[in-house]
Amino acid sequence: MKESIFFRILAIFIFSGLFLGCAKDTGTTPDQTDARANFIGRWSVSETWTKLSYEVTIATDPNSTNGVFIANFANTGFSGIPAGATINGKAITLDPNQVIGEGLTINGGGNLSGSKILWTYTLDDGATRINAVATYTKQ
Repeated sequence: MKESIFFRILAIFIFSGLFLGCAKDTGTTPDQTDARANFIGRWSVSETWTKLSYEVTIATDPNSTNGVFIANFANTGFSGIPAGATINGKAITLDPNQVIGEGLTINGGGNLSGSKILWTYTLDDGATRINAVATYTKQ
C-alpha cells in the first residue's frame, strides 16, 4: 500500500515536470519601451493649408497602452477637447471621425521621422472638407 502511494506521488511529479518543462522559450525579451515616448512633448507645427505656425502638446492617454492626446490639434485651442490618436511604431493615427474644436471632424495620420512628424489629415466642418498637410517639429 505504501509502495502504491509512493509510485502515484512520483508519477504526479514526473508528469507535472513534463508539462511545465514544455513551455516554449523564444530566447527573446519583450521590448519594454513605450513607442509613445518619441511622440510625447511639445511640437512646433507648420501647416500648408493655413500657412499658420502654432504649437501642440502630445501626452499619453493614461487609459491606453498606445493612445495619446494632442492638445491644440489643427490650432483649435489648448482649452478644448484634445484629439485622440494611437501609436503603432513610428505611425500615429487619429481616432476615426472624432469631433474637435467647434465641430471639426478629423481623420488621418502621420509618420515620425527623426524629430519630425509628417501629417496628412482631413478637417470637415459639415460644409467644407479640407485636405491638410502639416509638419510637426519636436521642441
